[in-house]
Amino acid sequence: MRVLAIGDIHGCKRALDTLLDAVAPSRDDLLVTLGDYVDWGPDSCGVLDRLIELDAATHLVPLRGNHEELMIRARDFPNELQFWLNVGGRAALASYPSGKIPDAHWEFLERRCVDSFETENHIFAHGGLDPDLPLADQKIHILRWLTFRDPKPHFSGKVLICGHSLQKSGRPCNRGHSICIDTAAVRGGGLTCLDVMTGSFWQGDESGRLSEGSLTNP
Repeated sequence: MRVLAIGDIHGCKRALDTLLDAVAPSRDDLLVTLGDYVDWGPDSCGVLDRLIELDAATHLVPLRGNHEELMIRARDFPNELQFWLNVGGRAALASYPSGKIPDAHWEFLERRCVDSFETENHIFAHGGLDPDLPLADQKIHILRWLTFRDPKPHFSGKVLICGHSLQKSGRPCNRGHSICIDTAAVRGGGLTCLDVMTGSFWQGDESGRLSEGSLTNP
């Protein structure tokens, strides 16, 4: 079984499709998507449709990112709508032909997505971790919003796999105990899928280009 993680998609459906065609995840793989499926890119609607299809066909663990939080809050609190629209939500809404987000998408974001995930060797979060707390005690704003500046090793000894913090190099940032794979798909970079057990990764972009690489040593 491969353990695969995909970074911030942000409405880049062509990049996602390019990546999935190359990686070809099956039911024997564990596929963790790290959140921020929506906003800024051209096809948030298509990305969520694709993830719902994957959920039915593979062993998918979808995390909830800060942009999913903003989208849900914009629906629930009208005074927050304009803020969401200004940080990518306008593009997300424009990707829905009717301008209406279907119930299946809300169901996926609110009930199917989770805030973190843990395996024997790794912890997956959109943003980051408090290094001194077990996963069950982590605060939601840390899991979704913490930036990847100077992460400290988690006390468990497990490796953090996260997104959220854009890597201008276009490559995953490997600190040994923490790996960030937000590689700027929505800003012309590649969307990254990391095989967390081997360190190999694939990247697909919005023009349909595919590349491969391996993590550099910390």
